[in-house]
Amino acid sequence: MEGCRFLPKLNNEYANKRNSTYKERLSSLQNMVLIMFEHDTVLIPRETSWFGYYADGTFSPVLPTQQTALYMEDWIGLKTLDDAGRVKYLSVPGKHLGISRDDMKKHVAPYLVDKLPANIDEPVSNSRGFSSAWDVGANKVEQTDDVPLLSPFRIELNE
Repeated sequence: MEGCRFLPKLNNEYANKRNSTYKERLSSLQNMVLIMFEHDTVLIPRETSWFGYYADGTFSPVLPTQQTALYMEDWIGLKTLDDAGRVKYLSVPGKHLGISRDDMKKHVAPYLVDKLPANIDEPVSNSRGFSSAWDVGANKVEQTDDVPLLSPFRIELNE
């Protein structure tokens, strides 16, 4: 990560500058859904979507999340959250952010609303009056079941 200033700061990697607020806020989440795309060519290694990474100074093997210093020393609260059973590690087919409509319904939508309606394609509002992320996604884009919902290369806005 030499030369990269953004990720080391977000990951609380600087031992003498650790921000306890990062850990407090992340570990206070109700759930954290980490999705790895099986054919990801943007995140290298793709396991970084689960906070896995190479051992220092190597490019092989990829360390599982639970064997990284970030996790073991709980720099950002990921271990605390995981120990409480609130981290979901999911793997889906596709390229970076190429999640299908079915996978979105199955893996993401349940965490965005308190109770899913019988027909998820109908608008859902929460108590603050905001539409659910699914409603925004389903209504703002031309979407067919075989096109990834979040693919930056296939979405056409209806505006």
